[in-house]
Amino acid sequence: MRIFASSGRVTRAALHEEKQPAKITVRMASTLPNTAVRHEEITVPSSSSALRLMSLDLFRGATIAGMILVNNAGDEPSSYWPLKHAEWNGWTPTDLVFPFFLFIVGVAMVFSFSARLKRGESRSALLRHVLWRGLALFALGLFLNGFPNRYHLDSWRVYGVLQRIAVCYVISAVLALWTGWRGWIVTILGCLAGYWILMRFVPVPGFGVPTHDIPLLDPDRNLAAWLDRRLLAGHLYEGTRDPEGVLSTIPAVATSLLGMVTGHWFRSARSGQSKALGMAVFGLIGVVAGKILNLGFPINKKLWTSSYVIFTAGLALLCLSLCYWIVDVKRWRGFWTKPFLVFGMNAIAAYVFAELMSHLLDHMHTSTGMAWQDFIYEHVFVPLARPANASLLYALSYVLVCWAAMWLLYRKDIFLKI
Repeated sequence: MRIFASSGRVTRAALHEEKQPAKITVRMASTLPNTAVRHEEITVPSSSSALRLMSLDLFRGATIAGMILVNNAGDEPSSYWPLKHAEWNGWTPTDLVFPFFLFIVGVAMVFSFSARLKRGESRSALLRHVLWRGLALFALGLFLNGFPNRYHLDSWRVYGVLQRIAVCYVISAVLALWTGWRGWIVTILGCLAGYWILMRFVPVPGFGVPTHDIPLLDPDRNLAAWLDRRLLAGHLYEGTRDPEGVLSTIPAVATSLLGMVTGHWFRSARSGQSKALGMAVFGLIGVVAGKILNLGFPINKKLWTSSYVIFTAGLALLCLSLCYWIVDVKRWRGFWTKPFLVFGMNAIAAYVFAELMSHLLDHMHTSTGMAWQDFIYEHVFVPLARPANASLLYALSYVLVCWAAMWLLYRKDIFLKI
């Protein structure tokens, strides 16, 4: 969800004990670009909203751990179904990871930009910083797409996970800097309704009108896939389409904006229990609404459909409300939080490390010509269990290796950021 342009160094004690919003900014910067809210909305209440949210670190860490787990199966065809993406319409737990991460980006933006505006930074200065970070994230995504030896201009994939994060971050940040929460909600509704109209009613050139001439959301005969082929044929992840394509970025922006609305709710003067309950209620509404909308506009991760946005945001709210109630309201903390915090405080670093190591294992070969990933899986994990469990053991071991690398940074109080 990363080799960084700069690295921030703050102590773990400061990250967890400091009660100033500026420290919240540091923590958010350790994972993803920061964000903002309108100037008249940045007064800091004396309630717990001024505290750094350990729950957000926890939720981010769990999300990154899940992302690494599902991206690095020993043998994907043999994996259990929760660890595989839905083939097309529908969802699995794996399909929740990316939208959760984008949602978290939005929550973090509100705290980060609020603190920086309060310190006297101008909107124009923040915008320059936003654009730099967006470009850096996009470039890092391009680098990962070609690493270690696939930098061929005729086939180099342009889209990707970090690229989508970068675009959504920049657009959301502009809205955070120059509009308030009402503007965010209007934009969310516009993105979701507009995307539905485009995908449902606009004829796909060469194929016809969805639901009349072609099935709604046909894998290759839909407007999003057609546009991607027109723009970047030969550079698409799935050949004829890309799960992080141009048109589906519209509803993806709504995901990060829903996170921003949640961040605004967090910064209100309500009690901690009221915030947790409110998030849980709206989360449940989102899940139900997403399932209802699924009947007419199916939940689909690869097309990031409007029903998918609402459904996954609802589940993200439920998960975050639970984390918040446990660790920030009840303050039930202990050794169990540490593994997630290690990932959560260096999330982009963890993602990039995992991707780099995966690419190397896939492209480096033994003397017999076998890729190291296949060699390790076949000789270490296959003898231990049946295929599904062997694949899971490999993925869990991979997560553990990445965690150990991030723990070394955490232990030395090094938190990397772009």
